[in-house]
Amino acid sequence: MFIALAALVGLTTHATAATPGIADEKPADGPSVKVDQGYMVPYTVRIPGTDIEFEMIPVSGGTYQMGSPDSEEDRNDDEGPQVKVEVAPMWVAKTEVTWQQYKEYMRMYSIFKDFEARGERTVSDDNMTDAITAPTELYDPTFTYEYGEEPMQPAVTMTVYAAKQFTKWLSRITNQQFRLPTEAEWEYAARAGTTTAYSFGDTADDIDDYAWYFDNALDGPGLVATKKPNAFGLYDMHGNAAEWVVDLYSEDGYARLADKQPVDAIESVQWPETPWPAVARGGSWEMDPPDLRSAARLASNDDDWKSEDPNFPVSPWWHTSDPSRGVGFRLFRSLEPLADEKINLFWDANDEETKDAVQSRIQGGRGGWGLVDESLPEAIENMDN
Repeated sequence: MFIALAALVGLTTHATAATPGIADEKPADGPSVKVDQGYMVPYTVRIPGTDIEFEMIPVSGGTYQMGSPDSEEDRNDDEGPQVKVEVAPMWVAKTEVTWQQYKEYMRMYSIFKDFEARGERTVSDDNMTDAITAPTELYDPTFTYEYGEEPMQPAVTMTVYAAKQFTKWLSRITNQQFRLPTEAEWEYAARAGTTTAYSFGDTADDIDDYAWYFDNALDGPGLVATKKPNAFGLYDMHGNAAEWVVDLYSEDGYARLADKQPVDAIESVQWPETPWPAVARGGSWEMDPPDLRSAARLASNDDDWKSEDPNFPVSPWWHTSDPSRGVGFRLFRSLEPLADEKINLFWDANDEETKDAVQSRIQGGRGGWGLVDESLPEAIENMDN
C-alpha cells in the first residue's frame, strides 16, 4: 500500500512563495502535498529566453512495492522480485518532454560552435563541471521525424546520455534541479497509488482512454496530454513515448535489492558501467498493451538501435533505428535538492565508453562543449543581436 498519497488531479494552482512549487498556504483547489516548507503545488516553468512553458505536478512521498507479482498476467521475469521502496516527495512533469522543448536544447549545438569561434564562454578544465554537450544535427532527420515533429508531440530517438544532458542544461538556466527519474521513482509516479497492472486497473479494457499504443496510434505518437491522466495528474505514463530512467538494465530484475528492503528510491539505482542496456519505462505508441503495464521494462540495445547510424564512432546523442522512435523522457525534480556529487550522476555520462565517444566526436569537430548557467539565455540574445 502507498502512504501519504497526493490529492487527485484538479485545477492548476501556481506557487506564490520564493521557492518554485511551494505555497505558504494550502490551495483551495487542485493537488497539493503538505511538507515542512509549506505546500507543494503545481507550477509552470518557462524556458528562459523563450515562450515555451511546461507544468510540474507535486507527488507526495510514500512506500510501495516495485515490480509485479508472480500472478500478474503477461508478467516478465525481469519485473521481480517485488521490493519495498521508499520514495521522497517530488515534482513530476505533467507530460513527456516535447519537440518544442527539446529543439531548444538541440539549438545549443550551433550556438556553442558560435561561442567557440568567437572565443567567448570558453570551456576549460577549471569549469568543465558547468559544461554540457549538445546533440549534433541529425544526419538524416527523415527517420526521427517520419511520424511527426509537431511541437506538442513527445521528443524521441535521443540516447539516455542526451536526455541527461538536456536536464542539466535546463537545470542550469532555470536554477532548478531537473533530472531523469530512477526506475523506482518512475514506477511510483506511474502507479499513482495503485497495485494493479495498469494505473486504471488490472486489464487493458480501458487503455484507449489512457494511452497511445499500437492499435490506436495509426499515424505515430499522439500529442501529449490528449488522453486521460493517472490519479496523480500525469499524462501518457502508459504509451506514447517510453521514458528513460537512469538505471542500467539487468535480466535478474531487482534481485540485488531483495535483502536490503526497504530501499530508498534514489539509492536503489544500478548506475551504468556501459552505455547499454539502459531502461525505458511505460511502453510506446509502437507497442501492445502488455508492454505498457506499470511494471513493464524495456532494455535498450545500441547494436540494434544504432544499426543504421553511418557515423564512426556512432553518435552518443542519437539512436537511428526502431524502437527508438518510441523512446523519450520526462522531467523529475526532488523536493530536497540532491548534493552535487549525486546530481552529477544524473546529469553526466557514468561510463567510460560514452565519455570516450563524446570526446572522439568533439576532437573530430562533430561536437562541442558549452558553459551553461543562468546567464546563457542573455548571452545568446546578445549574440543574436
